[in-house]
Amino acid sequence: MTSEQAVRDAVQTHSKRVWRFALALSGASDVADDLLQATCLRALERHHQVTSHNRLDSWLMTICRSIWLNEVRSRSVRRAQALSVTPEADLVASGPDSETNIFATEVFTQVMQLPEAQRETVMLVFVEGYSYREAAAMLEVPIGTIMSRLSNARQKLKTVMQLDAADAARRSGK
Repeated sequence: MTSEQAVRDAVQTHSKRVWRFALALSGASDVADDLLQATCLRALERHHQVTSHNRLDSWLMTICRSIWLNEVRSRSVRRAQALSVTPEADLVASGPDSETNIFATEVFTQVMQLPEAQRETVMLVFVEGYSYREAAAMLEVPIGTIMSRLSNARQKLKTVMQLDAADAARRSGK
């Protein structure tokens, strides 16, 4: 298989995952669409740089992040856009288990409120299933930073969930 064909196959296979990561980075589905398109284009343009066909998904994620960072730097925008512009249907898979989807949407909404560094780390490790080491390589940070970001994200999410539960209990009179 040629490197171009391997990249084409990887783009086709991993485009949904790259889009989801782009959404986590940008917070807006239209920007995620643009990031995915730019990622695919850059990957195809640079197929000759591929030395191994293993883990092309990681390579695509790295390209996506690089494009996002360049975009942010060029606009001098340091904050992601609000999640409210993203239709809920884009966040979780539709299916018969609506209760699970409601919970997943609530969790995803809270994840999108995290600072960008924590959010992208959570998406790579917990949603996309990359190891700490793989995420560290993609984000170009030490593995300890990945562990710290995940710990801080877990603590923030736990605090928010406890406050929400206490608020719900207070409103229901329990």
